[in-house]
Amino acid sequence: MSILEFINPLNSDWTTWSITIVSAFFIGVSKAGLKGLSMFVIPLFAHFYGGKASVGIILPCLLAGDLMALRFFHKNANIKLILKLIPPAVVGILVAVVIGTKISDAQFKHTMGTAILVCVGLLLYNEFKGKINISNSKFLANTLGLTGGFATMIGNAAGPIFNLYLLSMRLPKAAFIGTGAWFYLLLNSFKVPFHIVSWQTINWQTLQLNLIMIPILIGGTFIGKRIVGYIPEKPYRLFIYTITLLSAIFLFFK
Repeated sequence: MSILEFINPLNSDWTTWSITIVSAFFIGVSKAGLKGLSMFVIPLFAHFYGGKASVGIILPCLLAGDLMALRFFHKNANIKLILKLIPPAVVGILVAVVIGTKISDAQFKHTMGTAILVCVGLLLYNEFKGKINISNSKFLANTLGLTGGFATMIGNAAGPIFNLYLLSMRLPKAAFIGTGAWFYLLLNSFKVPFHIVSWQTINWQTLQLNLIMIPILIGGTFIGKRIVGYIPEKPYRLFIYTITLLSAIFLFFK
């Protein structure tokens, strides 16, 4: 195997490869707390690699990012806050696995975009109209868990849904990031076998690309952790809403 084959196992054009490596950095920054950036990477990968294939390429990187986030914020995490979301989220993942095997790539990307738009709508409603603690409502918690599970399987897009759940609790920033990292780590780990066996979107070639991406991602987590510490809460939320909405809209165009 040549060096070029090792660093570019999917034989992408070098523009796509370069954007992929830069995106790995932004996934790391996002996992360290600047959440909106990963939502921009999702449709970007869908554009270059196809909707379903892109989800499998990104997933191992997200797992690496989750582990790094826990390295930084595990002392601030409260796993008890997310336990009630796990059962409905698992159901949502299983529903998405079935749907994902029956639709075309174009339909897959549109489903990704719709899921993200719904998540953003819920976030904005809660921010400007709701101001409620969703975790106190079993119905709302189950609904968000189911929706988040579907969104995370169909497009690694559960961030807005889970952000809504934790933002309603008004958690400190470190607790928000650390608790979220546990949730994503658990769900992302559960998704891996389906990507390997059912969708076949994780294979030796994609994992080889991940080996190139993950060191860049780790560097991004250290920089992201530092950046987040300087951003006031209100601009931080506004950034998440804006970039997430734009990323959803981008999925409908190619």
